[in-house]
Amino acid sequence: MVMVTYLLFVVGIYLLIEGAGWIVDSSSSIAKKLGVSSLIIGLTVVAFGTSLPELLVGIFSALRGVSEVSLGNIVGSNIANILLILGITAMIGSVKIKSETVWKQIPFALLAAFVLFALSSGALSGKAVFLSISDGLILLSLFAIFIYYIFQTAKKDKKKVSLSREINTTNWKIVLKLVAGLVGIYFGGRWVVDGAVFIAGQLGLSEYLISATIIAIGTSLPELVVCIMAVLKKNIDLAVGNVIGSNIFNILWVLGIVPFVGVLSIPSFVVFDIAIMFLATVLLFAFMFIGEKHGLTRRDGIIFVSIYVLYIVFLIIRG
Repeated sequence: MVMVTYLLFVVGIYLLIEGAGWIVDSSSSIAKKLGVSSLIIGLTVVAFGTSLPELLVGIFSALRGVSEVSLGNIVGSNIANILLILGITAMIGSVKIKSETVWKQIPFALLAAFVLFALSSGALSGKAVFLSISDGLILLSLFAIFIYYIFQTAKKDKKKVSLSREINTTNWKIVLKLVAGLVGIYFGGRWVVDGAVFIAGQLGLSEYLISATIIAIGTSLPELVVCIMAVLKKNIDLAVGNVIGSNIFNILWVLGIVPFVGVLSIPSFVVFDIAIMFLATVLLFAFMFIGEKHGLTRRDGIIFVSIYVLYIVFLIIRG
């Protein structure tokens, strides 16, 4: 039984990664057929697909009453997305970021991180803090504003982007891939949450530690794959849009929905991690004006990854 649980945990992470990949591929094919730009695809379609693992983990952990798994996964994934994913991406090749992303999308990610910090800051006094349905509505309202802005941008972009002639995949294959991806992340989400709770109990570790490290890195792998492929194909807009969009989706969409499913408590120690997530976003914004303007250099990537390694060491020591 123990081996089966460990096996399902590993298979669950694999299904989350593969399922998200299938959803991203099929959704991107649809978007490209409609003539949507790479940045918009990254900020919406790809960000949605790569955030689905976090959503499924969040829903199942809320239903199981283990909110630390959900919160650890979201916060850990967002930190990994900036420091690890963009760090590795910058180490592979210089990442040039559009002015619009610097001045509009990154600040929106900063706003999302700050709002979450503000909603959870009450935990610093030692009191039990919960993300309520009203908090969820605040997050979802901001998410609606973000989506409205993206669609307004998409309307302008569509005038500049011709319909793609490169997508030869038939419609039924695209739909089949989409359905397979949704089924994959459903079972993957269930098995990952069950496995995380079991492993934490077996090893005497906190559920938050497991979710902020193993699960967070696991569910961030789709972003890493998308970013590396985007850089190698010289499609930087897709890579950056994917990371920024995914972080916004994780906070405003996923954490906006989870309170409607079950209680989401915020332990006092997690506020520090949320602050790290906010500071990582601030650092990303600051680096847009240090060294290479509106871009990340290989040096920046090394700094990002080094900070991430220190954060993981801190998590392990904290336990």
